[in-house]
Amino acid sequence: MAKALLARYASRISMPDLSIHPTGRLTPGQVKTDLLSGLTVALALVPEAVAFAFVAGVHPLVGLYAAFMVGLITAVFGGRPGMISGATGALAVVMVALVADHGVEYLFATVVLMGLLQIFAGVMHWGKFIRLVPHPVMLGFVNGLAIVIFMAQLTQFKVPGSAEASGHGGIGGGAWLSGTPLLVMLALVALTMAVIWLLPKLTRIVPAPLAGIAVTAALVIALGLDTPRVGDMASIEGGFPAFHIPMVPLTWETLEIILPYAVILAAIGLIESLLTLNLVGEMTGQRGGASQECIAQGLANTVTGFFGGMGGCAMIGQSMINVNSGGRTRIAGIVAALFLLSFILFASPLIELIPLAALVGVMFMVVIGTFAWNSLRILFRVPLTDAFVIVLVTVVTVYEDLAVAVVVGVIVSALAYAWNNARRIHARSYVTPEGAKVYQVQGPLFFGSSEGFAELFNVAEDPQTVIVDFADSRVVDQSALQAIEAVAAKYQAAGKRLQLRHLSRDCHRLLTKAGHLMVDSDDDPDYALAVDYHVRTGILGGH
Repeated sequence: MAKALLARYASRISMPDLSIHPTGRLTPGQVKTDLLSGLTVALALVPEAVAFAFVAGVHPLVGLYAAFMVGLITAVFGGRPGMISGATGALAVVMVALVADHGVEYLFATVVLMGLLQIFAGVMHWGKFIRLVPHPVMLGFVNGLAIVIFMAQLTQFKVPGSAEASGHGGIGGGAWLSGTPLLVMLALVALTMAVIWLLPKLTRIVPAPLAGIAVTAALVIALGLDTPRVGDMASIEGGFPAFHIPMVPLTWETLEIILPYAVILAAIGLIESLLTLNLVGEMTGQRGGASQECIAQGLANTVTGFFGGMGGCAMIGQSMINVNSGGRTRIAGIVAALFLLSFILFASPLIELIPLAALVGVMFMVVIGTFAWNSLRILFRVPLTDAFVIVLVTVVTVYEDLAVAVVVGVIVSALAYAWNNARRIHARSYVTPEGAKVYQVQGPLFFGSSEGFAELFNVAEDPQTVIVDFADSRVVDQSALQAIEAVAAKYQAAGKRLQLRHLSRDCHRLLTKAGHLMVDSDDDPDYALAVDYHVRTGILGGH
């Protein structure tokens, strides 16, 4: 019922509907759109990469190199054209303790191991398990991530100063803006958002986010407005990333240090990437690619670790910018990475002039487009458990991290599903002309319903022959086998005969493999599914 209701209202969820755009066909118009979209994404990547580098406690170029290499490799080999990957806050917060305790070289080694683990997950096709994430968890994921993106932008309203000394860069240093500087910042953010909102109503020749950045930057530069700019966070000037083997001792002790971090980073990176893969797939009408994305993310992080990058994963904010701007092919992601590299090598003085307000305005529009606004309304229309999961995943994503939120949401959903199925077990009973009593069991028999199954039978008052018909049920696990044995033992103790009938093929194989049952093929010569059993010495035996 929960899935039916969610499916009914899923189409009304306020996530971007981009079906009007091309679906990735390589035409001259699509190439132009992808080029401009890639430029827009590259501009948005700069402050994010710098900020997350400060969060992790490393040099800004470590974050920028990661954004370039991870973005380039995943754009070429990833499972979903249109997705954007780079340095992310979800990974940066895990890296803080590692860098503080052991230094940046151990971080590079960890990123290499993280990538290898992700490649292994892709080779083993573990990405397919992302399909077990329920729709309420997905809604909580996008809502929580939208809030996280929004909160990250608020820190840009601080006065840049003593940022690097505080170890938090532009996202944590200095006091909050006030007075005229705050009003100017807010006005510029509003201007950027207005351009992004209005331009698509007039033309789609230029991506709206790029136009918003260009208009706001031009106004600030022309008028010489005193407002925080990208260069106030840190200089992004640097050279081409050089090959560098992590300078750590190749010992068991090193592995003990980096392995726990690598496992956590690999899990968080894959979860965020695969959820973003699904989200972008829903928006662009694409399917599959989970295992390919795992391998691409792993390859990207392995290479990044050898070139002085902090690693990364898919970025929902930048992916939304790209898809909203019309980016559909791998060209957009490749161009975004190459533009970012060109900023580092050649255009850093120009990029550092861009006002942060323009990039904040772009990200605010991403927040508006990402948050599933109608999920607030369907909270009162879907089952209470699903509404609780949506809120729970949203809250945990904001206050903990994405990986924990998804795991918690899946566990709660699974327990709710198990409980609902446990309550479904029941039986209709009747007496045959021969005097045997038939129990027609309905509902799955598994660990959650085994106790309810035992309560269906009235051993003392039942006749000498009892038939349990499983035509409308399934025997799922060992707890179900034990429940059948327990019922059989009670009838045996009472000196009565028990028969099992209409076991499905898989149920019958499960029981036979466990050594509990022997097939009586005469009972059902065509399918060997309806089986007649006697109770012997505490187990079910053939008759």
